[in-house]
Amino acid sequence: MPLFKSRIKSALAHRREQGLTRQLKVLENSNGPLLTCEGSRFINFSSNDYLGLANDPELVNAWQTGLSQYGAGSAASPLVTGFSPAHRNLEAQLCEWLGFERAILFSSGFSANQALLFSLLEKDDSLLQDKLNHASLMEAGMLSPATMKRFKHNDTQHLESLLSRSPQSLVATEGVFSMDGDQALLNQISNLTNQYDSWLVVDDAHGIGVLGDEGAGSCSAAQISPDILVVTFGKAFGLSGAAILCSSEVGDYLTQFARHHVYSTAMPPSQAVALSHACQMIQTQEWRREKLTELGALYAEQMNGVQGFIDTQTPIKPFVIGEAQAARSVAEELKHNQVWVTAIRPPTVPTGTARLRITLTANHTQKQILQLTRSLRQAVERNVQSGESSFGPNSETNTEINNEAQ
Repeated sequence: MPLFKSRIKSALAHRREQGLTRQLKVLENSNGPLLTCEGSRFINFSSNDYLGLANDPELVNAWQTGLSQYGAGSAASPLVTGFSPAHRNLEAQLCEWLGFERAILFSSGFSANQALLFSLLEKDDSLLQDKLNHASLMEAGMLSPATMKRFKHNDTQHLESLLSRSPQSLVATEGVFSMDGDQALLNQISNLTNQYDSWLVVDDAHGIGVLGDEGAGSCSAAQISPDILVVTFGKAFGLSGAAILCSSEVGDYLTQFARHHVYSTAMPPSQAVALSHACQMIQTQEWRREKLTELGALYAEQMNGVQGFIDTQTPIKPFVIGEAQAARSVAEELKHNQVWVTAIRPPTVPTGTARLRITLTANHTQKQILQLTRSLRQAVERNVQSGESSFGPNSETNTEINNEAQ
C-alpha cells in the first residue's frame, strides 16, 4: 500500500478505536440561540457569539450596505489592490478604541497568530507560552526557529523562573482561555515582562467585546497595555477575521515580513464595513454585557455544588466530566432535552479532562438557562448513579494536574 494511503488509514483507524472521531454536522441557524439539526430544534449553548451580534439585523444591514458599496470581494492581497478605504477606516477605529498606533488585518485569528510568531522570532530567541494557549500559538511556536518553553497555566512563579534564565523573551498568553473560561493574570505577567525586558503578546480572542470598559477586552479590564494585542472577530464581533494591534514600527515590520498578510487575499471590504459597525455596537450597547452577567449569575446559582461545575467570570462555562466517552454520553443525553452542547475531548484538552464546553450569549433567556441547568443536573445524577464516570476534581479537572510545563 502506498505510504500516504497507509498512513492515513492507520491514523483514522486509531482515532476510531479511541472513540475520538470528529464529524461534521449540518446545522441551520447555528449563529443564533436556537439551531436546527436534522429537523429537530435545540437551544444552542455552543456558540462563541457572546454578544449575540452574528444574526442581529443591524449588523446584517451594515454588511449589506458594504456589499452595495464595494461588491463581494477584495480581489487581491492588501499590498496589491486589496486595501480599501473600508480597511483603513476599520484599522483606525480599532486603534482609537484599543489604544494602539497600528492595526494589521488578517482573515482569521489562526493566521494572525502564526504570522506574528513566524515574523518576529529568530533562531536565538526565547518564546515562553502559557501551556493552555491556543493551538495556533503553540503550533507557530513549535515551527518557529526560536526556543519555546511552556509555563504552567497561570503560574507566574514558574514564568518568572523561566524569565530569570531567559530575559528579553517573547511571552504569549491568552486573555481568556477558550476551554476553561478563566482569565490570565495579566497584571502580574505584565510586571514580569517589564522586569525582565521582555515583550508581552496577548491573544484576546475570547475577551474582546466581553470584558473591560466599552468591551475593550482583558487588557482594559486589567489596566495594562501589552506590546502586541491580537483580537479576533469570530466571537463577540459576530463575524470573522482578526487584527494585530501594535506600535507603528511593528506594524511597518509586519507589512513587510508577515507572509500571511502579504500573500493572502485581503478580507472583503464589505466585511470591513460590517466590522466597523460591530465595533460601534460593542462599545455603545452595554446592555449586552449586562445581560451576560445576569445569565452567568443564574447559571452559577443553579449549578453551584454540582460536581464538575467550574465557576468563571466569562461566558465560557466548562463542565468537566473526565472521561471522553462519558462526556459524549452526557452531551447526547442533553440533546434529548433539546439542549445542544459540545463535548470537548482529547487531544483538544488533556486526557482525563473531557468536558462540556457551555457558552452563554446575550440572546439567551433565563428560561433557556434554567432548561440547561435542569437537564444538566439530571444527566449528571444519572451518570454518577450508573457508575459510568466520575465528575469534577476527582477526574483531574481543569489545568493544574495535567499541565506540567515542558
